Amino acid sequence: MILVLSGIDGSGKSTAARALVAGVRAGGGKAVLLNNHAGRRTMSVVSSRLGVRLPGRLADCIETTFRVWNVLVSHARASRFEGLVVMDRHLYCQLALRNTKGLARGRFLPWLLSALPRPAAAVHLELDPAEAHRRITARGTDAETLEDLTAFRDGYRNLPEYESFIKVDAAVPAQDLVRSLQRVLHNLDPATPVHRGAVTKRN
Repeated sequence: MILVLSGIDGSGKSTAARALVAGVRAGGGKAVLLNNHAGRRTMSVVSSRLGVRLPGRLADCIETTFRVWNVLVSHARASRFEGLVVMDRHLYCQLALRNTKGLARGRFLPWLLSALPRPAAAVHLELDPAEAHRRITARGTDAETLEDLTAFRDGYRNLPEYESFIKVDAAVPAQDLVRSLQRVLHNLDPATPVHRGAVTKRN
């Protein structure tokens, strides 16, 4: 079973994904976390330090190349894994980023989405951009402006796929967020074992 997590930067996707997988394993089940990054964090840090901003189309070309490769590798791994597969980000994220840059969806990414195995659920972590910006500033590992985060949120909401996403409130404490994801998982497959351990850090 594939579970996809999406959301703007700072929403806690990676921390929640790790905790969800750890909980299933601790309960005796099989689970794996697969990351579908596009190198966006690295590019934002480099751009901030150099004081330059890549043109939208060039940034999208780089991000799309990395994202597609990672998604294809993840699905290949998922096809050989018996258990829960949690994917941190997916092609939805790249389509949302295209919206923020005013770029068209194009044909390739929507086609690839339709060609790949459909996840059991795409869960979107909802968070106010101002709170996301506060979290990102506090962790100090990357740089995002409030304007970019707001545009990213709107980019997700403008996706035609957005209505089919399961929305989860990410403004709650990390432990509560993980419990919300565990409830989603239980509703999808009540037989999946989950150990409700502690969450100590949010990314």
